[in-house]
Amino acid sequence: MRKQFLIIFIVFTYIWSWAIFNAVNADDRITTTTGHIIVETVKGTDIDQMKIIESELEHIMKNLALEVIPLLEAALPLIMDRVMTDLRLELDKQHKCLLLKDSKIKDKDCS
Repeated sequence: MRKQFLIIFIVFTYIWSWAIFNAVNADDRITTTTGHIIVETVKGTDIDQMKIIESELEHIMKNLALEVIPLLEAALPLIMDRVMTDLRLELDKQHKCLLLKDSKIKDKDCS
């Protein structure tokens, strides 16, 4: 009886440790999903492949958005400086055109 419990304990420990050390990584999600689709297709199971692909694309886009947000946050001051500069230049051009409106000086920007 003790020998059977010992064997069962060893087998359980082996299976448990194998499950822990062979856990699926986040990088393997696409590979796992693709493998699942192939296996289910070969079995003949009726699965909605487009729904699975849409779900995977949503997951990829969410991860992409999470990666882009810090980059955009870091570049935002430069973007705002560029926008403010463009607005100032446009306002200066409009002001110049208003000043030259009734004068004899013609400018190519004020057509």
